[in-house]
Amino acid sequence: MTGFELFVDGFLNGAVAVEWTPAILKGFVLTVFLAVLVVLTGLGAGLLLSLVRSLGFRFLNAVIVFVVDILRTIPALVLIVLLYFGAPSIGVVMSGSVSTWLALSLVLMAFSEEIFWAGITSISKGQWEAARSTGLGFGRTFFHIILPQAIRLTIPPLTNRTIGITKGIALASVVAVQDILGSAQTAVTFAFNATPLLIAAAAYIILFLPLVILSRRIETRFHWRR
Repeated sequence: MTGFELFVDGFLNGAVAVEWTPAILKGFVLTVFLAVLVVLTGLGAGLLLSLVRSLGFRFLNAVIVFVVDILRTIPALVLIVLLYFGAPSIGVVMSGSVSTWLALSLVLMAFSEEIFWAGITSISKGQWEAARSTGLGFGRTFFHIILPQAIRLTIPPLTNRTIGITKGIALASVVAVQDILGSAQTAVTFAFNATPLLIAAAAYIILFLPLVILSRRIETRFHWRR
C-alpha cells in the first residue's frame, strides 16, 4: 500500500466510520446536554454572585472574591478529577457526568461573575445618582437601569468565555464519560483505527462552529455600537 492508501485506511476507513458513527452520535447528544446544563448553571450562578456582590456587604464580598479567585486558578481537569475521585472520601459519590457538569459550571460561574461585575462597575455613578434623585429605590435602579446596560456590555466577553469553557466537556472522557471524545476513544481502542477521532473532530466542528460564528457577529455588533 502507498502512503496515501495507508492514510486513508487509518483515518478515513469507511467500514469503521459506519460501525462507530452511531456511538459517537450518542456522545454528541450527551455533549450537547452537558453543554446546555453548564451554560445555564454557570452563567446563572455567576450573575447571582455579582448581584450579591453589588449589595456591598464587605464580608460576603470578601468570601465571593476569594472563592472566585480560587476557582479561576484551578484547571478544569483537576477540578473534575477532585470531584470524581475525591468527593467519595467524604461520602459524596458523583458520576462522571455530574462531576464534569459541576466542575465546569463552577469554573464558568467564577469567570462570568467577574465579567458581570466588571460590567456593573463600568456604569457611571451619575446614572445611579440620577435614578435615585427621581425617587427610585436601590432595587429598581439596579434591575431597570444598571443591570440591563451591564449585561449588554458583557455579552461579547461572556460569549467567548462560555464557548471556551464548554469545550472543556471533552475532559469528561478522563472520568469515563462517553461524550464525543470518550466515545471516539472507545471506538479507536476496539477498531484499532483512528477514523473515529476524525468523526469526533467533525462533530465538534458541527457543534461549536455555529457558536463561534455567532459570537463573532455579536462581538462585532456590540463593538460598533459602543
